[in-house]
Amino acid sequence: SLNALNIYNQIAVIGIAKRLEEIYFPGDPVPLYLDKNSTTLKLIQNLRNEAHRFGITFHRKKRSLSMLKSDLENIPGVGEKSIEKLLGKFRDVETISNVPLKELKDVIGIKIGTAVYEYFKRKT
Repeated sequence: SLNALNIYNQIAVIGIAKRLEEIYFPGDPVPLYLDKNSTTLKLIQNLRNEAHRFGITFHRKKRSLSMLKSDLENIPGVGEKSIEKLLGKFRDVETISNVPLKELKDVIGIKIGTAVYEYFKRKT
């Protein structure tokens, strides 16, 4: 990735092995060992943990949103903007499936509101 971005020799890169907390530099097979109580090691561990948390949170959010939208995307005529309006107003698909027809029409119009209403009534 660094080569693709043409920044390989422009920034410092390290890796940290999880179990023994060894520090690795690209192209160097010999790890660097830091004192377990070192503030430098603690900083590197915190950076690793934060990057990991960020990645996990992003993945979960992405997966969650795709699961929420999938049922609504199966309804013919319902597009991204209608889905955003529905989720913005009613928060989740389960709530949307129980909303009265009049409320759906008020949020997304007569044609699409009716399509959503009938879709969920057929599923029950």
